[in-house]
Amino acid sequence: MHWLESLVPASMDSWAGQVFIVIFATLLLNFIQKRLLNKLHTLAEHTRSPWDEAVIYALQKPLYLLIWILGISFSCNIIWQETQSVIFSAVPPIRDVAVISVLALFLTRLLKRTEQNIIQSKTEKQESFDHTTLNAITRLLRLSVFITAALVALQTLGFSISGVLAFGGIGGMAVGLAARELLANFFGGLTIYMNRPFKEGEWIRSPDKSIEGVVERIGWRQTIIRTFDKRPLYVPNAVFTSIAVENPSRMSNRRIYETVGIRYDDASKMRQITQQVRTMLSQHPEIDLQQTLIVNFNQYAPSSLDFFIYCFTRTTDWVHYHEIKEDVLLKVMDIILSNGAECAFPTSTLHIAQEPSTLAEKAFLEPKS
Repeated sequence: MHWLESLVPASMDSWAGQVFIVIFATLLLNFIQKRLLNKLHTLAEHTRSPWDEAVIYALQKPLYLLIWILGISFSCNIIWQETQSVIFSAVPPIRDVAVISVLALFLTRLLKRTEQNIIQSKTEKQESFDHTTLNAITRLLRLSVFITAALVALQTLGFSISGVLAFGGIGGMAVGLAARELLANFFGGLTIYMNRPFKEGEWIRSPDKSIEGVVERIGWRQTIIRTFDKRPLYVPNAVFTSIAVENPSRMSNRRIYETVGIRYDDASKMRQITQQVRTMLSQHPEIDLQQTLIVNFNQYAPSSLDFFIYCFTRTTDWVHYHEIKEDVLLKVMDIILSNGAECAFPTSTLHIAQEPSTLAEKAFLEPKS
């Protein structure tokens, strides 16, 4: 213990010696907590719950700061008692605000880490979840933490929260009048988060506006949509409160609706062709038989006899849908050709009338005796 006695001042009753002991204890305590939390964090990473690892991760940096804040404030308090310097009278409120800030830091780190763990867990298990709602909830919780911490810090510094709230109400009215569009976009984003008409990664379009593409990001002020030509489209959230939005990503089936025409010369083969097409569709593995399936002779067109096909595919994937549609149309063509018929195309028939010749022409053309 001789090395420790050489480090400690000779007079332990002096304020310098007490400050030395506090700083040394702070360093030692931080060393111990860092080693302990690192081991606990390694163990928590192998558990199934997303909370234990998130709590330990969120606690590491705030606990380190908290120990230093308390150690430094305690040291300053010792110096203040000895020197009675006025500057050290500001230490208690600063310490209280710092502790509140550390607590807010812990809660925000906990929320962010928990969100990351939930997303990672759902992705690894290939489970579906609403990423947009999860992101919105964590944002609202973090915003609540910041506002609460700010109000408590103001109260700690001696400000009246009721006065601050009253001033905030008056200021809010002024800001609301000056920034109506900003607030409209904010509440539009809140409406999207609450009603969830679409989420990130879904394909949407609007019949009212020239909006179509994949939702890339939903912010509090605007939504970023990546159009099909890969250009970003920035849409203010207030727009979505006044327009109709289609969400093709949530469709249950895709529809095949085609009209096919055959020649009038093949009218006697229409009944057999439609029956065979109907049978082919009912036996097709990619056609959903739980949905409407219609194959009927439809109309006498100017150049063809038309029948229409109306059915739904099982898949909603855009690329796979077109592969199925191609297969169906090729099989329809094979059926038509196998029955000795042909697909019609626009044609025109010209009939030339034979009018009687004039008397002069008849006399000229009659043979003379």
